[in-house]
Amino acid sequence: MRFITKKDIKIPQRKAASRKGDNGYVLAVGGCENYAGAVILASMAALRSGCDLVKIIAPENVTRASNAYSPDLVTLKIAENHFSLESFQLVKKQSEKFDVFLIGNGIGMRNETKKFCKKSVKEIKNLKVIDADAIKAVSMDDTENSIITPHAKELEYFLLNSKIDKKAIKQINNEKSIVKKSISIKKLTQSFLEKNNIILLKGKIDIIISKNKILYVKGGNPGMTKGGTGDVLAGLCAGFLAQSKDIVQSAINASYFNKKIGDLLLKQKKGFTYLASDMVEEIKKLGSYS
Repeated sequence: MRFITKKDIKIPQRKAASRKGDNGYVLAVGGCENYAGAVILASMAALRSGCDLVKIIAPENVTRASNAYSPDLVTLKIAENHFSLESFQLVKKQSEKFDVFLIGNGIGMRNETKKFCKKSVKEIKNLKVIDADAIKAVSMDDTENSIITPHAKELEYFLLNSKIDKKAIKQINNEKSIVKKSISIKKLTQSFLEKNNIILLKGKIDIIISKNKILYVKGGNPGMTKGGTGDVLAGLCAGFLAQSKDIVQSAINASYFNKKIGDLLLKQKKGFTYLASDMVEEIKKLGSYS
């Protein structure tokens, strides 16, 4: 097993003469009438990672919450209270101005929203980070140049959408050996990985699967089961990717720091009282963690 250590971390460096935009723009698309916080957490994590700008496209209630949460977030509202195919042209046009397209955080599972996610992931050509409900809406044939960040159940949806045999999926779910599990996932998803895609499978030990390698990330604690910690991870992926354009390195950095920050907060709070929003705030110290 190849475990990630601090020696594997490469924080994107800024040139002394950098101008706005040189360090990456992220377009975050997510949120719905019932879930405003997820896309905000992801967007703030992306900003804290060091990228220059994050813009949220979301329903009005989400954009209002975003503006109230932080003046650093730029927002654009859609006409509906959830995403549908009617939202696609607006999102596609906006994506042309950005380096990374982050989709899925709090976006919901309406049928029309799933169609929107699938079309967006398939037709928008930016580097992408696909998280949460967007993972449940797409298949291996739909995307390239992306990081997907599923937990075990989201990965199951993704494999089912990709027409993987249910027996093979059940074997993965039942496999106790993390090495055997990761090898099986790699074999089943090789065609997806060949298109410059990465799977970052969240768990007690994160598994990063690319076309050439499987990496493992230790750390974290049971406090990270709280809602929002996965959104922070997705945001870190997007922020690092916007700066470096390196999919594998961005996944490594994001997983390592997400777990490291969770462990540091556990010590600081002396228990499991920390929140995902605390993790976002802690990112500002990440340079001293590497």
